[in-house]
Amino acid sequence: MGLGYGLGLFRRVKGKETAFSDNAGMNATHPRSTRIDWVDYAKGFCIVMVVTMHSTLGVEMAFGHEGWMHALVALAKPFRMPDFFLISGLFLALVIERPWRTYLDRKVVHFVYFYLLWTAVQFAFKAPGLISGHGVAATFGFYLESFIEPFGTLWFIYLLPIFFVVTKLTRSVHPVLVWLIAAALEIAPIETGWTVIDEFAARFVYFYTGYVLAPHIFKMAKSVQKQPMKGVVLLFLWAIVNGFMVWNGYADWPFVSLALGLIGAAAVVRFAALLSLHDAFRPLRYCGENSIVIYLGFFLPMAAMRTFLLKSGLITDLGTISLIVTAAGVLGALAMYWAVRLTPLRFLYERPARFWLSPKEASKREAAAGGMIHSKLIPH
Repeated sequence: MGLGYGLGLFRRVKGKETAFSDNAGMNATHPRSTRIDWVDYAKGFCIVMVVTMHSTLGVEMAFGHEGWMHALVALAKPFRMPDFFLISGLFLALVIERPWRTYLDRKVVHFVYFYLLWTAVQFAFKAPGLISGHGVAATFGFYLESFIEPFGTLWFIYLLPIFFVVTKLTRSVHPVLVWLIAAALEIAPIETGWTVIDEFAARFVYFYTGYVLAPHIFKMAKSVQKQPMKGVVLLFLWAIVNGFMVWNGYADWPFVSLALGLIGAAAVVRFAALLSLHDAFRPLRYCGENSIVIYLGFFLPMAAMRTFLLKSGLITDLGTISLIVTAAGVLGALAMYWAVRLTPLRFLYERPARFWLSPKEASKREAAAGGMIHSKLIPH
């Protein structure tokens, strides 16, 4: 049973997977002609906001008080992760009909590989401190726990495969019912203390919204590009509402948080569509093209720069330190990727063929046969 129940807002879109339909995946170097500009701008904006949040909160924790960057982090909280998950669901309609073996390879094994690999990398850097404070046995226990409780900053790629599987399993369920259940989980809110349960409840509604409303989201972006001034006005109004709700402490209220997440995600789409009209913002697009590369590796240069600035005392303004640490996290992660991408260490960012369940060449053939974008997904 499909999603076409006569409800225009919840239509299934069928198509074939291409290089870009795995846009949430790890293959960071797709030909630019196969990518959609505003999607990369949106992802670039969101990954920079994610690094900004971790950098700022880390600096503030180290120094014991807040800096001026804290305001930016607070304002971005309602939409930062909702938009990331919404974008991750945008192209799912192109691949969800694939056989389970191929689907699991692209949408589950793909992320499991990088989660296990980068958990080991992060743990290698953090283990000495953990051993010093907790002992060898407890540290080993922390590592084992990472298989059921996402480690460090990697919970996003732990959660995505679960979203992909749940969405495919619920294809026969009326999409409105699935969405209402997902919305109810976000509104609840659910706080068990387990990251997978809590974040699934809080984030699945945005991923599913991206999946079922993809044609309308692309239509909205195209409309903004045709009428940029209207987009600017809507963004201005949204910024006022978002700021008012955040500064007055309403943003985390039930129903309000869901509304701000959805409206904020739409605002990021509009903002990204506007940015795509000007080449001046292409560095942000590049960050979007390599958003998962940044997500995997930013922790190391971020922590290194934070430690250096903390110990050196060269800069005392917390906001400035947070900004520098953010830049170090983003640029350092990209530098790490560029340093190894043509070496044997490229397995850090590219899954070797021996870890594929389905041949990689088959996906490439399907991409060539299917084309980049299905006509029903992207309005012309």
